[in-house]
Amino acid sequence: MVESRKIKQCRVLDVGCGEGFHSIYLASKGFDVTGIDISENAIKFAKENAAKQNLKIKFNPLDVDDLDKIKDNFDFIFEWAILHHIMPEQRKKYVENIKRILNKDGKYLSICFNNQNPDFGAKGKCLRMIPEGAKMPAGTKLYYSSFEEMRRLFESHFHIIEAKLITMTAGKKEHIGNYFFMERINSKAEK
Repeated sequence: MVESRKIKQCRVLDVGCGEGFHSIYLASKGFDVTGIDISENAIKFAKENAAKQNLKIKFNPLDVDDLDKIKDNFDFIFEWAILHHIMPEQRKKYVENIKRILNKDGKYLSICFNNQNPDFGAKGKCLRMIPEGAKMPAGTKLYYSSFEEMRRLFESHFHIIEAKLITMTAGKKEHIGNYFFMERINSKAEK
C-alpha cells in the first residue's frame, strides 16, 4: 500500500502494534506513527526496536476497549490480526471509536481471520471460536468472522474501497483472512 501510494505519508495509528515492526516500517518511510498495544512488554520492546533504528514513534500501552481515551486524530488507522480478538458484542463500539479518531477522508485497513480456516470447525459457519480447551498464548479467545459479517460491520461507517479474502501466515500456518481497506464516511456537517 505504501509502495503503490494508496497510503501516503500521514499520521498513523497502529492498533495492536506488538513489538512495533509495522510502525517502524512506516516511520522509516516518513509517516508520523503512534502504536498501541495491550501488552506493556510489547510496548517496551517496540520502543527499544524503534530506538535501534533511530526512529521517533509514540508507543503507548492501551487496550482496544479504551480507544475512547485517545484524543488525537489520524489519517490512517490499521490493525493486522486484531479484530478477531474482539468479541462480536464489543465490535460496534470499537468500529465507532475507530471512525471517531479517524480524520475526514481518513483510511482504515482491517485484516482479521475468516471463518473458513480449516483449523476451526466446519466451513460455512458464520460464528466460530477456538474450541474449548484449545491452547492459545495467554488464554486468548478468538472469534472468526465471515466476510459478509465484516462487510455489515463496516459499511455504515466506511466506504469500502477494497475487500477480499487473503492468505496470511501466523506462526507456521497459513490462514484465510478478511481484508478490508476503507475510507471514513463523513457526516453532512463535515462536507
